[in-house]
Amino acid sequence: MAMHPILKFPDPRLKQIAQPIAAISDELRTLAQEMLAIMYDEPGIGLAAPQIGKSIRLAVVDTDWSDEDKARNPIVLVNPEIILREGGITWEEGCLSVPDFTADVKRSARVRVRCLDLDGNEVIHEAEGLRAVCFQHEIDHLDGILFIDRISRLKRGIYTKKRTKQIKRETPSDETGPDFTHGATR
Repeated sequence: MAMHPILKFPDPRLKQIAQPIAAISDELRTLAQEMLAIMYDEPGIGLAAPQIGKSIRLAVVDTDWSDEDKARNPIVLVNPEIILREGGITWEEGCLSVPDFTADVKRSARVRVRCLDLDGNEVIHEAEGLRAVCFQHEIDHLDGILFIDRISRLKRGIYTKKRTKQIKRETPSDETGPDFTHGATR
């Protein structure tokens, strides 16, 4: 199985709003399995299709899994939407698409998410704590929002400058680096 690379900030594809999935297909089931493999390999606890360049409303989550020795309990979310938010919580978040950075983000403490499973059945997930944060984080990806969009302009600016320097160090001198003035990569 070929692994899709994870897109990294400031790739403009991360800012696009993902399209709803019209039908559950074997191709979609395969993509969900590939996304789970990527998520576990990184390792992470959530991954949205836009993070691998697929602009569709598909995300995978497993907040129970933390290392190779733990049982896996994956959740696949097709066309997820938050239908109820309650309370507030601040959680230190990181992201596979935002390398080398974490920040405290204010989220709802409890959420109810409606989605389809890979058989096309409607499912309702009640979540709190880490799982609620993870659902919100992944659904944000589907809406073109990164967790750094939810932190202060100052902290985001510091990260952007750090990331620009990192990309310049990693980019061969004959290539053009990212253009942060327009939020796009040249």
